[in-house]
Amino acid sequence: MIIAREEELRRLHEAAESEYSQFIAVYGRRRIGKTFLIREAFNYHFTFEHAGLAHQDKEAELAAFCNSLAGHGLEVGEAKPQNWLDAFELLKKLIRESGDTKKVIFIDELSWMDTPGSDLVAALEAFWNGWASARKDVVLIVCASATSWMMDEIIHNKGGLYNRLNLQIGLKPFTLKECEEYLQAMNIVMSRQDILEGYMVFGGVPFYWSLLRKDLSLAQNIDALFFAESAPLKNEFSYLYASLFDNPTKYIEVITALGKKKIGMTRQEIAQTTSLFNSGILTGVLEDLENCGFIRGYTEFGKKKKGEVFQLIDNFTLFHFKFLETPPTDEHFWVNTLNTPGRNSWCGLAFERVCLEHVPQIKQKLGISGVLTETHSWQCKEDPDKGVNGSQIDLLIVRQDRVINVCEAKYSSLDYTITKAYDMKLREKIHDFQTVTRTRNTIHLTLITTYGLKQNAYSGSIQSVVTAEDLFA
Repeated sequence: MIIAREEELRRLHEAAESEYSQFIAVYGRRRIGKTFLIREAFNYHFTFEHAGLAHQDKEAELAAFCNSLAGHGLEVGEAKPQNWLDAFELLKKLIRESGDTKKVIFIDELSWMDTPGSDLVAALEAFWNGWASARKDVVLIVCASATSWMMDEIIHNKGGLYNRLNLQIGLKPFTLKECEEYLQAMNIVMSRQDILEGYMVFGGVPFYWSLLRKDLSLAQNIDALFFAESAPLKNEFSYLYASLFDNPTKYIEVITALGKKKIGMTRQEIAQTTSLFNSGILTGVLEDLENCGFIRGYTEFGKKKKGEVFQLIDNFTLFHFKFLETPPTDEHFWVNTLNTPGRNSWCGLAFERVCLEHVPQIKQKLGISGVLTETHSWQCKEDPDKGVNGSQIDLLIVRQDRVINVCEAKYSSLDYTITKAYDMKLREKIHDFQTVTRTRNTIHLTLITTYGLKQNAYSGSIQSVVTAEDLFA
């Protein structure tokens, strides 16, 4: 049973029903559900299905491809293909002999098949441009976790495959609501508070959620998955980046730098902090990380694109940096650290990231879903001459109706209480923002918190409240 992905399924079905042949690319980070989506979309029926082998040479890849052809009924014979041009000739033969009305060809982990000097992409170009696209009955679907390879070699190909794709689908993580639906489909009963905490750990990656056991609490599950002696996700961080990128070291170097600065870093700051310098290589790394959803690039309010800031927003990566980089020896670490300072600090930061991933739900609660908006973050340094104290705002929703929602995200185990000190801090923040940006827009202060706002002498400064419950919309 497939959860969510309605739009992706609709687009795949539309492509399959087209009167012309279709070339489709599906990409996304490891564990996001690409293969499952495609198999469910076509009810597990393919004229040909093949998955590349990890870390094998050209000969092994060709042999595996040939075995898949034989598995789908092709009489391969004694002569084995020596190159990918020959291999795709055999695929043409299989398609010609097939009785399927639509010949759906699914090649998974295509990047693994592209071994050094293999000329795989050139052969794929010849297969599609010179043969399959001239028919009306072929649906070719290619897929890979190596997002950077997919972007360079298929989606943004500057050679024979340039502008040849009929459809590209970048698969995104689940939302909180979709995670809840997934748990219900697995018959796992969990409160929304626990789902929120789980999201702060796993993000919206379906595979991680699929590992939860219904007989354990969320805290026990997290211990079993990350901190037990044989925890299945203990080394997931290294596998994750290695599966996505050919040279994971430079990517890890960038996210490690970003992980140390909450609001993010400019390109120049990243270049100064890492060994990549301000070069085309850094541009590619940042683009790849953003395409995979590990980071977001944003412009600070009032600044131009060239001042773009990059911020680490991947929940699992942030969890790794906080708790797994130097793993604890306690196999029940998560159960035993509830309400400790380190855990509470992480909760605050992780909740802010969850809010950034659910801006549409925040807009819906505020009643501005139909209003054109831009989202920004903003910061300024102390400037005594201007009476500026130095402030940081993680989320600004700038609306076309000349209103700006200044959003403050606060994680709390109870209704959040605005203290006298925090009220003063909020007033200073608004003063700094208006002074530095000179905006004439109306400012609405919005509190995003776990449960709600406790009414007191200082709560009146908050124009609107969004709760964790609202993020499940």
